[in-house]
Amino acid sequence: MDEARRGLILINTGAGKGKTTAALGTAMRAAGNGMRVLVLQFLKGSWHYGELDAAETLGPNFTMKQMGRGFVKVGGAETDPEDIRMVEEAWREASDAIMSGEYDMVVLDEINYAIGYGMIDAEKVADTLRRKPEMVHVILTGRNAHPSLVELADTVTEMRQVKHAYEKGVTAQRGIEY
Repeated sequence: MDEARRGLILINTGAGKGKTTAALGTAMRAAGNGMRVLVLQFLKGSWHYGELDAAETLGPNFTMKQMGRGFVKVGGAETDPEDIRMVEEAWREASDAIMSGEYDMVVLDEINYAIGYGMIDAEKVADTLRRKPEMVHVILTGRNAHPSLVELADTVTEMRQVKHAYEKGVTAQRGIEY
């Protein structure tokens, strides 16, 4: 077994709950080990999520930024150009952060959705990941991870929904979903 240490590319995908939660848990672990972490949330932005408050308590090595406006129009409706502009801006910041070497870990939260919605090209993301500094870890989250990114990744975890409270009419719960 190769025991070489290097930055990993991880993908949390699938229809089940927990993709962002798993990424944030890994990011917290990294911060707890003195690593510098940046979490960029590509689509989140209009709601206040509990993880924003928690991130502030983790100290100067942990930065979390919401880069979007929240839910975007998809499924037949034309995507708002402002949402596309914001995703492009988020990607510029993400790419610069990955390549800068300033961070040991960069989490690209919900980037798989942005790719799937046609807001950013998967090959652009793959190109940056291929060229990233050797010791930078990158985590990508969101359903329907692009096959080219799955191929490139070191670890891919697919969350599968078995059952969800929403199916019984239970609304999103503070501390669980947000």
